[in-house]
Parts: sequence; C-alpha cells; structure tokens
Amino acid sequence: MWIYPGMQGAWHFVSVPKALSLEIKHGFGKSARGWGSLPVEVTIGKSKWKTSIFPDKKSASYILPLKAKVRKAEGIYNGDTISISIKLI
Repeated sequence: MWIYPGMQGAWHFVSVPKALSLEIKHGFGKSARGWGSLPVEVTIGKSKWKTSIFPDKKSASYILPLKAKVRKAEGIYNGDTISISIKLI
C-alpha cells in the first residue's frame, strides 16, 4: 500500500501488478467508465466491498483505492505488501 503523493495522506492505494493490469485492460478496457475506471469487488482478509480500479499512466498499471475502514480492520499500513482478490463486476 502507498499514499498518493502530495495529498497529505488523504488517498491510500494498492497497485495492481502490471501483467494483471495489462490483462484487465485488454479484456475489459472497452467497458471503462469515467477516468477509465472499472467496477470491481475486492476482498482483503475478512473485508469485502465494491469500488473501482483506475488506470495510472505513471506506473502503467491499475490502482485500487483503500478505504480507511478497511485499512484499520485489516491492520494495513503504508508500505505493506498485501494479498487481495479483485473481481470485475
């Protein structure tokens, strides 16, 4: 997990691996909504919620925002490497 630079810790994200991001883009990119977002259902530990992933040109991958409620419930901190399950919906 990482904090979006310049936002004073307001936005926390996880980067989807580049290879998986490329598969997602090729398979579902034409279904993208505003800002290129794709709706997903995410599971981290016991937490499950619906959100969107967004393309990030700088990293050439999708990024997933992490809500404070999930970070707190799952004990996730800046710099942590975590396992996630993403289902496109």
